[in-house]
Amino acid sequence: MENNNNIPKRRALGRGLEELFSNEILDYSKVEEKIITESKKDEIVLLKLDELRANPYQPRKYFDQEALQELSNSIKEHGVFQPIIVKPSIKGYEIIAGERRVKASLMAGLKEIPAIVKDFNDTQMMEIALLENLQRENLNSIEEATAYKKLLETLAITQEELAKRLGKSRSHITNMLGLLNLDSSIQNLISDKKISMGHARVLSKLEDSKQQYNLALKVINEDLSVRELEKITTEKDKYTRIHSIKTKTISNEFKYLEEELCDKLGTKVKISKNKVEISFANANDLNRLLEIMKLN
Repeated sequence: MENNNNIPKRRALGRGLEELFSNEILDYSKVEEKIITESKKDEIVLLKLDELRANPYQPRKYFDQEALQELSNSIKEHGVFQPIIVKPSIKGYEIIAGERRVKASLMAGLKEIPAIVKDFNDTQMMEIALLENLQRENLNSIEEATAYKKLLETLAITQEELAKRLGKSRSHITNMLGLLNLDSSIQNLISDKKISMGHARVLSKLEDSKQQYNLALKVINEDLSVRELEKITTEKDKYTRIHSIKTKTISNEFKYLEEELCDKLGTKVKISKNKVEISFANANDLNRLLEIMKLN
């Protein structure tokens, strides 16, 4: 490997990477593979760790110290097998992918790390960082929801399109995005794993933020299950729930049932002409619905 005093001329990524973010399934492994295979051996260079800065688009805010220590121990014994990916900045380099490897290498006492230097634009930086974390790391629910929101904004696609390209159900994307409507105090409880994603989903369907927070504390103090919390929030005299589906053409009785099923199943439900229609995005989403209805 060469040191960073003699970094070879870098090539642009070209249309190949752009195509990965157009119509295909979004797959970080394909992006990383393309970057590595298109890079010549002499383009993998050694960079000083103190010249690296975190990617400003990095969705992960919390790093599991125990997992970092395990990675650090592995690096001490075997070294860094997979080069990180960086782009030049005004001072040093910005990490596009591989921040955990950088942190673990610092813990291992290394001074340098193998890297591939590429001239990414800001949109590509964001997309790659988000994909790496969504598909390689265990983001907490708030970080995952924030990543979805940023992808929707930067790719300018619908929730349904994003769900298909990530291999997720639309209801999962919708439920995750709903967490971002929660007060920051509750989001912190989710990030700290004091309440679960299931609890958070139920809380996100309440209109009153004070009620949301009080119930979150009740979940912690009384160790309430998701089912117990959901039962509490259905007390209509005390709690007002947000309904994502509004239908003007059906009777009040059916409208209520439609909304209840929508909340319960996390997907679109329509009741008309003595039929109940339940929408699903793909086979995985169908299996999820069957599990909820105890049919699988």
